[in-house]
Amino acid sequence: MPKRVLTGTVVSDKTDKTVVVKVERKVKHALYGKIIRRSKKYHAHDEGNEYREGETVRIEETAPISKLKTWKVVDRVNTHATPAQVAAEA
Repeated sequence: MPKRVLTGTVVSDKTDKTVVVKVERKVKHALYGKIIRRSKKYHAHDEGNEYREGETVRIEETAPISKLKTWKVVDRVNTHATPAQVAAEA
């Protein structure tokens, strides 16, 4: 079974080796049809304490690490990259 990968923003990096990542999704309201935002926070494992509050990261599902942590941070998403920079990196 493939591991789920989500993208979100780090909202807390206060605990050791853990970051809290807020993942937002847009859903259509069942009755009114308006697009609304729903969010959920995930505790993710950050072995080197390298991710800071406000950064956009990708997290991947893992086996349980602790009571709350079943996700680990894969990498940082460069949200300020231009299409030319993305093509140069590939």
